[in-house]
Amino acid sequence: MTISGRIAIFTDDSGWHGKVLTQAFARFGFSCAYVSLTECRLNIDRQAIPVFIPGFEQALPDAVFVRGVPGGSLEEVVFYLDILHALKLLSVPVYNNGHAIERSVDKAMTSFLLQKAGLPTPPTWVLRNRDEAIELAERELKVGHYLLSKPLFGSQGEGIRRIEKMTDLFWLTASNGVYYLQRFVRCRGDGFSDYRVFVINNVAVAIMRRCGKSWLNNVARGATCEAIDLDPKIAELAVKAVKTLKMDYAGVDIIEDRAGQYTVIEVNSIPAWKGLESVVHMDIAALLAEDLVDRLIKTKTSSISKAISVVTC
Repeated sequence: MTISGRIAIFTDDSGWHGKVLTQAFARFGFSCAYVSLTECRLNIDRQAIPVFIPGFEQALPDAVFVRGVPGGSLEEVVFYLDILHALKLLSVPVYNNGHAIERSVDKAMTSFLLQKAGLPTPPTWVLRNRDEAIELAERELKVGHYLLSKPLFGSQGEGIRRIEKMTDLFWLTASNGVYYLQRFVRCRGDGFSDYRVFVINNVAVAIMRRCGKSWLNNVARGATCEAIDLDPKIAELAVKAVKTLKMDYAGVDIIEDRAGQYTVIEVNSIPAWKGLESVVHMDIAALLAEDLVDRLIKTKTSSISKAISVVTC
């Protein structure tokens, strides 16, 4: 197919995901360029394109696919989000956009929004005072509940610890001054497992069961993947979570507790899908590329054409 447009993939590590996305977009007539958000800048100057993206100095991309937002200081993270927000204001489709990433990258806001929407999610406490955090943890332990201590920002299980006994409280530390404590949900059956549901444009397209070597079920931590049939109840819950956070696509982690109830434990706005694809035998990148092109780029082009026709009539 003739290349008719260009897409920027924001990532610091293109790897396998960048490769399959590039191949998928090429089938729709778009070339891709990998760009780190650390290399972008704002040009508040009437003589220049407001957002500088390496490789797109003459014209902004037809769309942006966000595959990674770098970590850093609060100022750095806010700046990266500013870039995403600015692009959307300049009518560049951003997939997922800055607001969606803000809602999901901050675990406290994710938990708050899920609970506010009436979706099942574990009891969670976010606070600043260490004494209050320890008092809360002691109270939970005394009635038989384990707790997870998590950094507000992070993925793939990094920085998460499980509090099982009083002595674990000695190392309890804040994540940049904030304590995020969440009740640990014991899964149904033997061992450790949960479900990863991949949602695109409010449709659950694939699911797998992740079986962990320990209580962390992340594939990056050695969990194995298993294909299963998509339970309508799990699919509905995953879609509701994604709608609540207003995402184009997401990976939703759901656990079945010992009472047989499903609970949303995480919603990832920049999910990996290599492990999922290894067991469901589905071209996830093709589905993502098709959704972005058909729903955001073609719709935008159609709207511009209609506006021009109205002006010229």
